[in-house]
Amino acid sequence: MEDKWNNYILSENCSILDALRKLNLLSGKATTIFAVDENNCVVGSITDGDLRRSLISGSNLDTPISNVMHRNFKALRGDVIDIRDIKELRRNKITILPHLNDDGTIRCLYDFSVFRSILPIDAVLMAGGKGERLRPLTLEVPKPLLKIGDKCIIDYNIEALAQHGVKNISVTTNYLSEKIEEHFSEKVAGVKVKCIKEPFRMGTIGSLKLVENFEADTILVMNSDLLTSINYEDFYLNHIQSGAALSVATIPYMVSVPYAILKTDDDNIIGLEEKPTYNYSANAGIYLINRKMIDLIPAGEYFDATDLLEAVIAKGLKVSQFPINGTWIDIGSPDDFRQAQELIKQHKTLRF
Repeated sequence: MEDKWNNYILSENCSILDALRKLNLLSGKATTIFAVDENNCVVGSITDGDLRRSLISGSNLDTPISNVMHRNFKALRGDVIDIRDIKELRRNKITILPHLNDDGTIRCLYDFSVFRSILPIDAVLMAGGKGERLRPLTLEVPKPLLKIGDKCIIDYNIEALAQHGVKNISVTTNYLSEKIEEHFSEKVAGVKVKCIKEPFRMGTIGSLKLVENFEADTILVMNSDLLTSINYEDFYLNHIQSGAALSVATIPYMVSVPYAILKTDDDNIIGLEEKPTYNYSANAGIYLINRKMIDLIPAGEYFDATDLLEAVIAKGLKVSQFPINGTWIDIGSPDDFRQAQELIKQHKTLRF
């Protein structure tokens, strides 16, 4: 059992007083601990409320916690986690959730005051662009490392993924790659990010072919220079439930025509529409891809995400969209950069 979970673990033979002391150490954190037997198998859960109610009903401080604990506690078991279950547990205010091995010992403890989900995905962030429209800012600093507020653009995305339980994160680089590699020589949000350098410019998704350490069947690919509050959990659930081979996050894009538009039949005008507005879904540069779709990316060639999109469609496979309901800024121009700075100044953080 890992030492970092010891504060949440107590022998079932311990007393209510022992449990109160343990919970006191968790002051300001989640107030749930787990009782284990002599084999370190979890046999029950105890909250501060359970202890108070037990004392009020006549127990004393020497009463063993085995008399108080809940034996039908919530836990994850096995290798496959249903994210719908995670969402329901959070909705029911479950804060600390153990993930148990087959023998009942703890594999991991998830604190949902820290984690937002436990998504079974790998992630790849594309960070090879030159950011030419942001020069001179990007002459010596790659665009993903430009700071919005007090944090690099790319770190907002790494932290959001880490909050959703994503641990296997890679970044593909090209321009000023050594600076990105130096940046990720230390962990970000507790995650050791792997850097992979393109041998040449490979487009907006071609470098996905260079990643060799995939563990999950679903891969999230995104541009590294986005500032977004996309709900990755809902995005993943939409992808799985739709049965799509590839899902594209989208943003609304509105086009307002400042003229009256004529409706015609050949050379006859049959009507007009005064200054119409058209609404479209635009590509947000964030994708969920079934791992097998990587086979459609040619090795050693320039290849854009739109090329993969067309290849999947040509195969007759399903491509779904997921509208982003929240913040999305593609930091490609000085105006975008200023807008992002102002957003963070006002809100301090992104709200997922």
